[in-house]
Amino acid sequence: MDHEPPFQETYENLLHLPYDHEPKDENVFMVEECDLPMIDLSRLDLERGKCIKEIARAAREWGFFQVVNHGVSQEVLSSLKYEQTKVFRLPFKKKMEDDFLNLSAKSYRWGNSKATSLKQVPWSEAFHFSISDISRMNGYKSLRSAIEAFTIVVSGLAQSLAEILAQILGIESTYFRENCPPNMSYLRMNRYPPCPFTPEVFGLVPHTDSSFLTILYQDQVGGLQFMKDGKWFRVKPNPEALIVNIGDLFQALSNDVFKSIKHKVVSTRDVERFSVAYFYCPFAEAVIQSCTKPALYKQFSFGEYQQQTQKDVQDTGCKVGLSRFLLL
Repeated sequence: MDHEPPFQETYENLLHLPYDHEPKDENVFMVEECDLPMIDLSRLDLERGKCIKEIARAAREWGFFQVVNHGVSQEVLSSLKYEQTKVFRLPFKKKMEDDFLNLSAKSYRWGNSKATSLKQVPWSEAFHFSISDISRMNGYKSLRSAIEAFTIVVSGLAQSLAEILAQILGIESTYFRENCPPNMSYLRMNRYPPCPFTPEVFGLVPHTDSSFLTILYQDQVGGLQFMKDGKWFRVKPNPEALIVNIGDLFQALSNDVFKSIKHKVVSTRDVERFSVAYFYCPFAEAVIQSCTKPALYKQFSFGEYQQQTQKDVQDTGCKVGLSRFLLL
């Protein structure tokens, strides 16, 4: 199939290396399914105080939660899934062209060219781009329209949730309006092809998100897992819900009150999986500073955080994250 990235050819040498997972336990890939906290956002109108407490508890104790009555219609989600599937079905060579979709360079991504072991290889492909790039997608009007319909609603949802969490922390809600204009955020369309080497090879390697918040739409295939209390849990897909998770920036801003939780995607052998993630981010010069004292993290800008993350990936093959900014 000419639309598939050449995973096996590219990683042939790594695929023949012995896979050393930890812990050495025959049940290491036996993961319990978990229902994430469910927040009905319609209750913000009738029971606002109780709903805010539920959001706060989920952000503190889980770092992940689901939302329903979120404002994104099933029609919008179905259209986005259809257009996303179409673009990933295009030939791999076409997707690799520098000016494909008229997006910024390297918006199309697959695998990990810096990987030195199977644990660093994501068996997936993605289009990762700034919201400001969407207006340039003139040659693919139906895809552009589907993405715009999704991001218009989700950007407002992200800001509303961020302001609620800011209120809980005692941070001025204007912080996000001033530092996170809609065109600074990012969208990532993901496709996880069937993987004959699962579960040794991940669809997406364990990581945390370099955002304030991430809002995820996923299909019903499943595969998303997150870590809680030192154990991995599978997220049960819900067709009515979007998934929200706390990112690194909110963990630093909250001084560890809210948790940016490590998560991953485990591919299947026979079925492909699709998802779309919206990363709520500030502009590069925005300053991230712990909201209480004593601060656990150095003050840093989002641009500095991005640069450090890119350097770590280039040097080590994987992201290091917030630990780079801990105060000694």
